[in-house]
Amino acid sequence: MSDQTPVAARISRAFNSIGEPATRRVLVVDDEESIRNAIGKFLKSRGYDVAVVENGADALDALQRERFDALVCDVRMPGMLGTEVVPRAIELRPDLAVLMLTAVNDAPTATEALAHGAMDYLVKPVELDDLAKAVERAVRRRDLEIQQRNVERMIREEVALRTEELRREQALLAEISISIVRALVNAQEAKDTFLRGHSQRVGAMGAAIASAMGLPDDAVEDLRLSGQLHDIGKIGIPEALLHKTSPLTEEEYTRVKEHVRIGMDILTPLSPLARVLPAIQDHHERWDGSGYPRQLAGEQISLGGRILAAVDAFDALTSRRAYREPLTPHETIELLSSSAGAHLDPAVMEALRRMVLGRTSLHFIDEAR
Repeated sequence: MSDQTPVAARISRAFNSIGEPATRRVLVVDDEESIRNAIGKFLKSRGYDVAVVENGADALDALQRERFDALVCDVRMPGMLGTEVVPRAIELRPDLAVLMLTAVNDAPTATEALAHGAMDYLVKPVELDDLAKAVERAVRRRDLEIQQRNVERMIREEVALRTEELRREQALLAEISISIVRALVNAQEAKDTFLRGHSQRVGAMGAAIASAMGLPDDAVEDLRLSGQLHDIGKIGIPEALLHKTSPLTEEEYTRVKEHVRIGMDILTPLSPLARVLPAIQDHHERWDGSGYPRQLAGEQISLGGRILAAVDAFDALTSRRAYREPLTPHETIELLSSSAGAHLDPAVMEALRRMVLGRTSLHFIDEAR
């Protein structure tokens, strides 16, 4: 049984596939018939499938029609120089192994040929054994470069695949985490007729205000989720305090305020929820700094927290309680407007006011309920 991972096995197979094909195809280009025929005959004796042509134009035509593994090309030929053939040949066949032949040991010409993609540069008269070795080196190098590109492509594909799998797993984890927390919130609110649906409404209205204030779509959805989860910490507060109809004592109020810390303790370990935590932590902070748990003021409070503070207050005042009847949306806006600049962010309060007093606002609020 192999210990290799799937991607390692694929890479291993890619390297192992480098071998000797049944026949290597070589194109020889030289304007001197005796030379091209001698080279062609010799390479055939070494097992290559060889085609010979006498000029650059014929070479390019052959490359366009057929596949070759290597090109052995003279530098100085009538019509088209070998240095002109090379870049066009490689453009036609990017994996072609190119070797140049010349009767003159000319360093600038050699440099030009190599710069255009030739793998070797041999000076005539060349020993045929040396030529065979040069062809073999060039073809082998070509094989290795092809296999390296294939391996790099497989690695890129594997990384993309694993990244997508990880993204899906993280999305699933986030969905599961959020579903569990939502279920806890719903179970908690189901115990109190007056609170049932509160978190869903706060989430819906928070998202609507975020959209009205021009926040990007992902921030709007973050507000929706933070509103749905903002009171999760109340699961750790005794029900007797949450359902108490008479005023809370100072000690009881201190205990109730702990729900923010408890909520953060519950949600912080859930990394998919990291983006919504600031709004949840800040939803009881006040614009004038008199809120809790950190007594933040003004823009020290996250924008999400400022939005949740406004819609949380709005929903509480427009909902029936055991000790009072609900206020109308208009009455609630009048009452909350007096808190703008003290308890609530004036800009958020203005967005809430426009939403509630707008033409479609009452329909929206009814749907939220």
